[in-house]
Formats: sequence, C-alpha cells, structure tokens
Amino acid sequence: MGKKGDLSDFERGMIVGARRAGLSISETADLLGFSRTTISRVYREWSEKEKTSSERQFCGRKCLVDARGQRRMARLVGADRRATVTQITTRYNQGGQKSISERTVRRTLRQMGYSSRRPHRVPLLSAKNRKLRLQFAQAHRNWTIEDWKNVAWSDESRFLLRHSDGRVRIWHLQHESMDPSCLVSTVQAGGGGVMVWGIFSWHSLGPLVPIEHRCNATAYLSIVADHVHPFMTTMYPTSDGYFQQDNAPCHKAGIISDWFLEHDNEFTVLKWPPQSPDLNPIEHLWDVVEREIRIMDVQPTNLRQLCDAIMSIWTKLPEECFQHLVESMPPRIEAVLKAKGGPTRY
Repeated sequence: MGKKGDLSDFERGMIVGARRAGLSISETADLLGFSRTTISRVYREWSEKEKTSSERQFCGRKCLVDARGQRRMARLVGADRRATVTQITTRYNQGGQKSISERTVRRTLRQMGYSSRRPHRVPLLSAKNRKLRLQFAQAHRNWTIEDWKNVAWSDESRFLLRHSDGRVRIWHLQHESMDPSCLVSTVQAGGGGVMVWGIFSWHSLGPLVPIEHRCNATAYLSIVADHVHPFMTTMYPTSDGYFQQDNAPCHKAGIISDWFLEHDNEFTVLKWPPQSPDLNPIEHLWDVVEREIRIMDVQPTNLRQLCDAIMSIWTKLPEECFQHLVESMPPRIEAVLKAKGGPTRY
C-alpha cells in the first residue's frame, strides 16, 4: 500500500482494538486497509509505550512568526494601512533577530484575517460637518420606519455615455500589450452624459426629470414647483410629509428658500446635514440604474438613447427595492452615531 499521511487517533485505536481482539497483522491489514508495516508499528508503540495519539502536530518547521510577531505585524499594518507587503517586510525586519521573506509576511497576514482591497471612497468631512451629521443622527435616532415613510428623498445624478471602469483587467503576453484585443478605448469627458433629478418615498417612485443644462436656481425652482409640489401634496395630503434635499448651492438659493417658506403649511423641508450621501437612500437607486444600463444587451450609443434607457429603468424599479431602502434608515442613523459623525459603509 502506498505511503499516506499520519494516522488519526481514531485509526490508531481501530488498529489496537483489532489486534487485541485476536486478529493477526495480515487480517488487520486486510480489514482496515493499512499496510502490514503500519499495523505492526502502531501495535508495537501501544504495547511498549501505550501510545495512542499522533505526534504529527509536533513535526515540521517551527513558524517564523509567533504570536508576538503577529501582534507586531498588526501594529505595522495599523500604523500604515497603505503599506505594501515589501514595506511591511522591511519594517518588520528592522531590529528583528530573524528576517522573514515577503512570502512569509503575505501568508501571515492572510492567516491573521487581513486582505488587500480597494478602499471605500467617502466624502472628506471637516470637524464641523462631522458635528452636524452627529447632531442630525441624535435628533432622529428615535424615528421609526413609520416616521421615515413620511420622507420624500430627492437628488441629482449624472450618467456618462462612456463608462470607465478602472477595475477591468486583461491577460496578454509581453509583446501583445498594444494588440487591439488588449486595448480599452477612452473618450474625453466620458463622451458626454445625462443629468437627471429624481424623487421617491416609501409609497411611490416620483418623476425622473432630465436636466438639459446646468442645474441653477432658476432651473431648480421649476423642478420644485412642477414636480416636488404635486408629489408632496399627493403623497402627503395631510401635510405631514418631509421633503429631503442636499445642500447644493442651487438648493440653498434665496428664491428656493422663499418658495419653500410660502408652502411650509403643506410639507416640511428636512434639515439635511452636509456631505451625507451615505444617509440618502436614493444614492442606491442611482447605483441600480447604473448597473442595469451596463448589462443591457445593446448599449446606448448617444445621449438620447442613454436618457431613454435611464427613464425606462427608473419606471421599472420594483416597489420592494425602494421600500427596503427607506426601511434601512434606522441602521443608517445608528451607523453615523457609532462613527461619531464620520463616514459609514452605507
């Protein structure tokens, strides 16, 4: 029989039990499928030393990075999250008695649970903005899902005709780097794009409005009067609705503030903290629309087709999709509280 790994304690016990039951070495070997040499060795070790367990765990080369070394490596990673394996190896070996290789460092980090990933992209938050975000979360920490159902969420988003995905990778030989099959074409400014404004609440998706030019205060006033007002009065006829908008300059213009003041008896404008896309669930709807566009069998080739695709996808978003996003508001608030106003994973 061919060589195999060391026997487990259970297998060694079976051998000892069979021999003690009166079976010969050959009969035990035929019964259990081990070689006669293995049967003889295991039974002899039991007879002479009463040994019934394997010592394989004590074999092999001792690990170069012990528990103390892992703690040191964790401190190096914590001090510089962007350090490469080469840099971590160099810093670890400085002042150490034993030098280790990059391969050992990479294997050790993996065993410790570390992995190399692209960092999440979050807005740069000032101390003032962190404080405002924390105050907003504290003021709304006791809001239930029923309370959040009274909020209508809005935002603008821009979709590019030519989407550049920096994560694309290709396989090529050294001399094939400029082969047409190994190239990705780019267009300056993404080939143009489409800007849209949208609104939704737990109860319904609102209109999606294309913005042909720059969204200034005048253009936004038309959106508010023609789309926000009818949506809010229809969804919240008892004037218990809240309208959410971010702090874009056109949203804070004087003519916009005056308009909202004239209609404050119909709905309330939610006081929104700055730099808080992680709190706005409509951001996830933009992601859904973007993904649906990129998996279309026939990709849009001009801005008109892109706009039509966006509008079509928006109208087909399932109810459970946007309702689930509204229901995620309590954990979003808790995440901001836990981060003390800092950015969150949402």
